[in-house]
Amino acid sequence: MTQNLFDDPRITALGLFVETYSGLAARFAAQLDQHDLSMVEFEVLMRLARSPGHQLRMSDLAAQTSLSTSGVTRVVDRMERDGLIRRRACPSDRRSSYAVATEEGRCRLDQTLPGHLRIIEDWFTGQLAPADLDHLLASLRTLRDAVHPGATAGSEAEPERC
Repeated sequence: MTQNLFDDPRITALGLFVETYSGLAARFAAQLDQHDLSMVEFEVLMRLARSPGHQLRMSDLAAQTSLSTSGVTRVVDRMERDGLIRRRACPSDRRSSYAVATEEGRCRLDQTLPGHLRIIEDWFTGQLAPADLDHLLASLRTLRDAVHPGATAGSEAEPERC
């Protein structure tokens, strides 16, 4: 007798992952809306704030966020108009530029993070024992590195090259 493919644990694992993400994303979207930020704008600000000098090359920002180059350009244009980030030209290559979190962008992030962290604690990390969280983090890094190898592009302090 063959196993029913609908009951395959791989399907269950992915389904649980998607359901968890969807539930969290809905809570995050409502909270971020209170601070006039979209999910992608928040992600861009977080990526920049966590990077050396609060900046990333536009190409690295695209790789980290899984946005296309044109998608990053549109988001950066909008956020630049709102004063949350600015562009900085690369001195050694005019074709390349950096996205830099402004003081206003970092301030907006500071205002947003307490509520964001509360949601993470209440509905995600706080649901797990410390050892389970450590295991989950290691597992997620393994999965992320496999499916999205550019996710950490530009995050290490390195000599300026464009």
